[in-house]
Amino acid sequence: MKRFNVRIYGLWLDGGKVLVSEELIKEHRIVKFPGGGLEWGEGMIDGLKREWREEMGVDITIHSHFYTTDFFQPSAWDDSQVISVYYRVQPVKSVILPYNNGAEHFYFVPVNEALQELISLPIDKVVARRLLYIA
Repeated sequence: MKRFNVRIYGLWLDGGKVLVSEELIKEHRIVKFPGGGLEWGEGMIDGLKREWREEMGVDITIHSHFYTTDFFQPSAWDDSQVISVYYRVQPVKSVILPYNNGAEHFYFVPVNEALQELISLPIDKVVARRLLYIA
């Protein structure tokens, strides 16, 4: 039986820039939006808040839904279909950036045409294109 891989991401926009995360996944350098996998028993909002707390030690406010995958995307890592959900977020308290947690590096990049080339994951590339219209 095939399975779904539900991912949840936060888009923190500030002054024409967006926060990205850089990490090594299976020997590949990946630049993506901050977030990760939804765990069993979690709702989207709780999962997103947990991911940001785990990765950056930051509590966030969720402002609005931004995008949900609307096409078939097979996983690059296993035999699943990826569904990604993106929300616009804002940290509750100030955050010092760039930030490195030992596994991931977080930093702001401009929202422009180059963002689509910088971002690694296919669904994130769609989101990067959509961000051009609001940044």
